[in-house]
Amino acid sequence: MTMASIAAWRCLLAALLAFATPVLAGDYASVNGLKMYYEVEGKGRPLVLLQGGACTIEVCLGKLRPAFAKSWRTIAPELQGHGRTADIDRPLSMDQLTEDVAALLRQLKVRNADFFGFSIGGGIALRLAIKHPELVRKAVISGVQYSNDGLIPGLVDNLKTLKAEDMPPQFREAYARVAPDPSMFPVLVAKIGAMVLADKGVSPEEIKSIKAPILVMVGDADFVRPEHAMEMFRLLPHGNLAVVPLSTHFVPMEHPQWVGSMARAFLAAPAEK
Repeated sequence: MTMASIAAWRCLLAALLAFATPVLAGDYASVNGLKMYYEVEGKGRPLVLLQGGACTIEVCLGKLRPAFAKSWRTIAPELQGHGRTADIDRPLSMDQLTEDVAALLRQLKVRNADFFGFSIGGGIALRLAIKHPELVRKAVISGVQYSNDGLIPGLVDNLKTLKAEDMPPQFREAYARVAPDPSMFPVLVAKIGAMVLADKGVSPEEIKSIKAPILVMVGDADFVRPEHAMEMFRLLPHGNLAVVPLSTHFVPMEHPQWVGSMARAFLAAPAEK
């Protein structure tokens, strides 16, 4: 076989693999005044992937999603003002973001789904398990506080002066690539800071009411104190806890293999009776 024929076979194989690779189905839904962007990938039980603040699907979840999509139908929305979802004249609030996701899932006729939520996304998953238990079968929540007392000392004060340049460079660059108006990034960051400062959290009684199994995940150097994650784990009727070593708040991006392996094992295991 000549070098030319080998090259031709390689080109043919690459073309066949390209056709075999599933294409992401990105779309928009009208949700509570938003034109909310979301992507669907994979087949199987629905798994809702919820991003962190000021992040895009690709940056927050891109290293995790391919492995999830082998066994789940992943649904990844972008929240108000995030990524491809344009902002509207409305403050950000955890309760409103939660209702936006619930409304999207109702439009998609999704119930009894699994969830993986990072940071703000994890807070949304926690609230969905409280307010819309019919939507949540199991959830993994990473870097989530149920009250601001759970944050490391000094962080709340820093949020009062949070600026766009305080965000990781990859967050800023990803927003600039996909946002309808890239100049709105400083507005988004300011809204996120104001939201966290104003948030009242959820009560211990509400956490105790959650029927879905929840895996609480926290980095050992997270913005959320590991002791606080332990408190939440103790309150949950069906709680599980993972403290990930050598990790900051951004553990899903820092150690996607560890996080993905634990999350997949937890979500795939038979539900406790």
